[in-house]
Amino acid sequence: MRSYISRVEGGYTAPSLATLEKFAKALEMEPYQLLFQGEGKPTAPKVPDQVNLGKPVKKLIKAFESMSSTNRRLLISMAEKLSKH
Repeated sequence: MRSYISRVEGGYTAPSLATLEKFAKALEMEPYQLLFQGEGKPTAPKVPDQVNLGKPVKKLIKAFESMSSTNRRLLISMAEKLSKH
């Protein structure tokens, strides 16, 4: 494990999202904090107005943005399991 972390720190390999979540949990922080430098929480990327996502998708994005990170992980986990069936 130590050599893997060294390779990640050195930029020789990139961890998966699951590994980033494990690192964040071990460090008692949110995963985005491993990738974000600065004060506060990063804002969600803005979708250009000319992209027509439709009302249901916009409502889903708004709901996702207001969820806690625990609920986001739960929702993503459920979606992954449903997509495999």
